[in-house]
Amino acid sequence: MAREKVISSQSTGADDEQFNTALRPTQLDECIGMGDLLAKLRIAITAAQKREEPMEHVLLHGPPGLGKTTLAYVIAHEMGTTIRATSGPALTRQTDLIGILTNLERGDVLFIDEIHRLAPAVEEYIYPAMEVYKVDFVVDSGMHSRTINLPLKPFTLIGATTRAGLLSPPLRTRFGITHHLDFWTAEELLARLRMSADMLETKYDHDALLQLAGRARGTPRIANRLLRRCRDYAQVKGDGKLTVKTVQAALELERIDELGLDELDRKFLGAIIGTYKGGPVGIEAVAATLGEETDTLVDVVEPYLLQAGLLARTRRGRLATTKAYEHLKIEHIPPQAEGELFDANG
Repeated sequence: MAREKVISSQSTGADDEQFNTALRPTQLDECIGMGDLLAKLRIAITAAQKREEPMEHVLLHGPPGLGKTTLAYVIAHEMGTTIRATSGPALTRQTDLIGILTNLERGDVLFIDEIHRLAPAVEEYIYPAMEVYKVDFVVDSGMHSRTINLPLKPFTLIGATTRAGLLSPPLRTRFGITHHLDFWTAEELLARLRMSADMLETKYDHDALLQLAGRARGTPRIANRLLRRCRDYAQVKGDGKLTVKTVQAALELERIDELGLDELDRKFLGAIIGTYKGGPVGIEAVAATLGEETDTLVDVVEPYLLQAGLLARTRRGRLATTKAYEHLKIEHIPPQAEGELFDANG
């Protein structure tokens, strides 16, 4: 049975998506944590509206859960157009993409999540569609083959990816606006939590939301998920109001500590420290020790541990930092001192 990771920045299912959608902002003025990207988008949207043209294509990249999908829906709403959402893995054949493109109206937004996972054959059809709004579709084969030129209505493509390095250069250069989304600050997460709590009509103390913001790993999706868990706990175990006491009790039940680490995070660091003396150690060895998939550790566990300074990734493997020892309350014996200790014991 798969272990649910409450503080994963990945979506945990349909219920999680429905909850996030309900709390999703619809206007740029409601967006938080996007920095100067919002200013760029306001200018691009206003200019496109004055020219009565579609907005230029946008590429958003960064860790999951930071608002890439939300921003795509906000752009479509601000432009007053319809959005059609799909994902790279879902477009397996050229006909899948062509069917979507030919049904877009002028100015519509096509949102492709995980765009780096587009099949090469499908990606080739994206290029002329983005540049000159047309696709050349080949039917039949051999001497009977013929090319059909399909004109498209001008549209805006918004691509989102968690791995920008896997995008091909020809695709990347066709986007007019490219922006990397960073982890949110505690202040930005606090503002997001206030907005979400108000939308859920949940009463709260300021310090309670401050605690949630500090444990949300810089990710608004995680902040909203923790808010839902704490709201449920407060309604069942308390009077429905989020207080410091109820939040602490709810997060303790979920085994989420003050840095936002859960049981799997602590086991990951504990394995490196306890089994492999702090590292360096290969990720495959750690995965085998924990009985977890390597991809789970790389995509879900490691990003925040690296960002929080608890883990270092070296050429020789993963290495637990001094901060990790301190957080887990384990005495850190440097390798040289450890060698001297063993020598002293004979």
